[in-house]
Amino acid sequence: MPSPTVDIIVPVWDNPFETRACLASILQHAPEARLVIIDNCSSRQTQLMLEEIFEPLEDSGLFISSERNIGLVPAINRGLAASDSDYSVIVRPHAMVAGGWLQALLDAGGMTGAGIVSPVFRGSGAPAVARPLPGCLLSETFSVSFSTLLIKGDLHRQLGGFDETLDGGEWCLRDYLRRAEAKGYHTCVTARTEITCSHETVFGSPKRRQEQACSSREQYHTRWGAAHHYCLYFGPGADAADLSGTLTALTSAARKGHRFTLLLHRRQFKEFRRRGWNALHTAITVCQLPLFGAQRSLERQYAALRSVDPDLIPVKLSNDVAFPGTTAAICLSDIVAVHRNGICHPAEWNNPLEVV
Repeated sequence: MPSPTVDIIVPVWDNPFETRACLASILQHAPEARLVIIDNCSSRQTQLMLEEIFEPLEDSGLFISSERNIGLVPAINRGLAASDSDYSVIVRPHAMVAGGWLQALLDAGGMTGAGIVSPVFRGSGAPAVARPLPGCLLSETFSVSFSTLLIKGDLHRQLGGFDETLDGGEWCLRDYLRRAEAKGYHTCVTARTEITCSHETVFGSPKRRQEQACSSREQYHTRWGAAHHYCLYFGPGADAADLSGTLTALTSAARKGHRFTLLLHRRQFKEFRRRGWNALHTAITVCQLPLFGAQRSLERQYAALRSVDPDLIPVKLSNDVAFPGTTAAICLSDIVAVHRNGICHPAEWNNPLEVV
């Protein structure tokens, strides 16, 4: 099988020393890829540095220059529009790659259903991207960053670019992940490579950035609805082996940005780990209750979760199961039903819905 073609897209605006180090690491550790540089109207010093690096690349490089600073997301979109490779990889100049980084992303991108892949990050400027569980090398996720991100070529050619009316971070990325999910492409994070990030230079006033983030959040919620955090308790009598359909439904909802914390009795927890269900998605967290004092522990854990997230929604397996610590728990069948019908929160329900 021929090796897949790869374009590495680097949007640049000044910071010549940081950018040089980033580009040097890419050329050293991914010489087989085509380097696509988008210069966002940098200073002359940065332009001279880019010309020096780009000149010997010939056909293995593409240089796109803008006469004004069009912003991060439009610059990335220009790079994606120019890419006709099997994969495109966005790398910000504050990221430093190392040996094997690209192959690790490509291996994850070659998995069935994968369309977007994130590495894990370290360093003083590491973005808050969820990691797979210790010992797990690959997991689905809804947490990515523009610092480094692989996108399958077929996917970005179907979706087009990122939404330039949204911010250059969380909400723009969430929107893209939802659009990808609607096309049947999943998002993954691989622990087989770790990218080092220095502090990112942030431009613009904090007030302006906050206003843009709030506006983007409102647009996202109008388009996709709000994401919610659910706390699930199945009761001591539930057989974990009978919950495969439930885990499929939860994973589908996690791909849409919802989070789930599962409070499991010891036997259930062991079965989840045996089947690998504890590592399906970074938005599904599995917690073990102790063998003795399980109910008291459940009440404490639920209270602790509520103290961090007051909007946490308690969910029980059925009406026959009591959820210690609250009388507000709703039935799992209702949650599954409303997610299948595109409704996410009990306050949004108009009528009881049956599971279909």
